[in-house]
Amino acid sequence: MNVYDSGRMAELLEPLGYAATSCADDADLVVLNTCHIREKAAEKMYSELGRLAQQKKTRDDSHPMLIAVAGCVAQAEGSEIMRRAPAVDIVVGPQSYHRLAEIVARAASTHRHRVKPGIIDTEFPTESKFDHFPIEIRPRGVTAFLTVQEGCDKFCTFCVVPYTRGAEFSRPMADVVAEAERLVAGGAREVTVLGQNVNAYHGIEEASGAPTGLAQLIRRLAEIDGLERIRYTTSHPRDMDEELIAAHREVNALMPFIHLPVQSGSNDILRAMNRRHNVDEYRAVIAKLRAARPDIAVSSDFIVGFPGETDADFEATLDLIRHVGFAQSFSFKFSPRPGTPAAESDKQVPEAVKEARLHRLQELLNEQQRAFNGGCVNRSVPVLFEKAGRHPGQLIGRSPYLQPVHVAADDRLIGSVAQVHIEAALANSLSGRLTEGAVTFGAPHGA
Repeated sequence: MNVYDSGRMAELLEPLGYAATSCADDADLVVLNTCHIREKAAEKMYSELGRLAQQKKTRDDSHPMLIAVAGCVAQAEGSEIMRRAPAVDIVVGPQSYHRLAEIVARAASTHRHRVKPGIIDTEFPTESKFDHFPIEIRPRGVTAFLTVQEGCDKFCTFCVVPYTRGAEFSRPMADVVAEAERLVAGGAREVTVLGQNVNAYHGIEEASGAPTGLAQLIRRLAEIDGLERIRYTTSHPRDMDEELIAAHREVNALMPFIHLPVQSGSNDILRAMNRRHNVDEYRAVIAKLRAARPDIAVSSDFIVGFPGETDADFEATLDLIRHVGFAQSFSFKFSPRPGTPAAESDKQVPEAVKEARLHRLQELLNEQQRAFNGGCVNRSVPVLFEKAGRHPGQLIGRSPYLQPVHVAADDRLIGSVAQVHIEAALANSLSGRLTEGAVTFGAPHGA
């Protein structure tokens, strides 16, 4: 979602004469778009601000540098950022991006008068930021992100999203479809539909005025000529309804891959997390998805060392992983976030225990990912080619299961789907050769 927001912010700044650059060395404006989910991300931000502050000192009055912090850390720690990093000129929260051009123009004017702007805009507005984003969208490549839902009403005890992104909000279906059509017109062949709880999407269907869910939105997007692939993330087990599961069976453009965070395999920990689902319910959702789409592959999120997690709780998580079998996953040590109930718990797990558990969990997850990738060898899979590889004559694309695939091919194939015979599986990618044949979506054994 930050990638999507960054692109839209860049579009907002274009009328002021700004253009994106890959290097901060000569930039007039540096925007750090941040995440507040884990402490490590916030600390990386402060480290980067220290480096930028040194660069800013080297500038003369003819070429000053403005520094802005955006995103969820900005929302949560606006005044603290200004205190810890005096070089920062602007702090802007996720719900204020539509005012960014005005804020930057004001800051630049203030800066020219040799006065530190010190602008903090983290107010939750009454209007939607999406209503103020530019209608015209510049091309973003073969794949594109599309935010359709923001915020969260779940209030997991470890998560800051309800406090930094606000209550759940869904965009009207007509607006989403119109943006998707513009993305496809600009060259996108795959769209990833985004939301903090994307399957809680409840937009309004313009013709009838009736509420509509993610399944209906996916079916409408699949009608767009030229849109080859649809993905969505991140979903919540509680919001996997029968219509969405049916869409996995019936919509060919919807890729056979789902990211469905479970966080823990212990019911006690899931209750402490306020996840509102239990292990049996999660397993039942996976079983329904696999019944609807036998070739579907699953990824997930796991937190180890949540306050109160016992050895038995952790072993239950390992058991769940062995039962489900994941194609890939993200795993983290519990990171206390200020203001969340879990951060205040007196049952914190020692860091050494968290580290040891994470190591064991990641060994198992990596083993499953290697097995999944290895199961692709000697199979033919459809690959959407996205860009040139590092070596001459090499292209990189994605399989239906989101794996990077390296192939020797003509760059005229970029933006198209072609069958690839997989010859080798690496740690995080596949390699193969172009082949002829029909598109198949069979998942590797055990996926």
